[in-house]
Amino acid sequence: MTRILIFAKAPVPGMVKTRLIPALGAEGAAGLAAEMLHRTVREALESDVGAVELCADPAPDHSDWMAQILLDLIVTAQGSGDLGERLARAARRVIAGGEPVLLIGTDCPGLDRHRLAAAAVALERHDAVVHPTHDGGYALLGLARFDPSLFEGIAWSTSSVAAETIARVHALGWSLHLGETLRDIDVPADLP
Repeated sequence: MTRILIFAKAPVPGMVKTRLIPALGAEGAAGLAAEMLHRTVREALESDVGAVELCADPAPDHSDWMAQILLDLIVTAQGSGDLGERLARAARRVIAGGEPVLLIGTDCPGLDRHRLAAAAVALERHDAVVHPTHDGGYALLGLARFDPSLFEGIAWSTSSVAAETIARVHALGWSLHLGETLRDIDVPADLP
């Protein structure tokens, strides 16, 4: 079985989806973040890939936003450090426990249960799976093996993230399944 790790921030107005605030306002951006989080959790659970874990920021306190989505989830804290450090720590833990991992966020509506299931199947034959996004990032990074170089020194939230990650997978000599390029929702131009 493959573990899906969903990295998400608490949908608190003014603290999440801040680049969408000019278009939606703080409450609207937080509302969209909550809706996207619920949708991602539902799709992950319906994929029947394996365990689904929510890596929350800030640390889970079982507040109202958490209580609404707990369902059948394992909930952990992302912990400290930049995004690369947090992703690496979680991926290393899961892979060391004997499970391949799908690392996802909540920003990509196209990352549905079918694509998650297909990524898990691809990990049975490949060392890594990447679904790039049109803005140069990635919506999904699947790993059957761990190497810290995939997370160190990456210019996160830039248009080079996917290309740099893919180049590092190739440099490791790993097999890669490249999934289709998807759209995520980060800035007002992404909303339509």
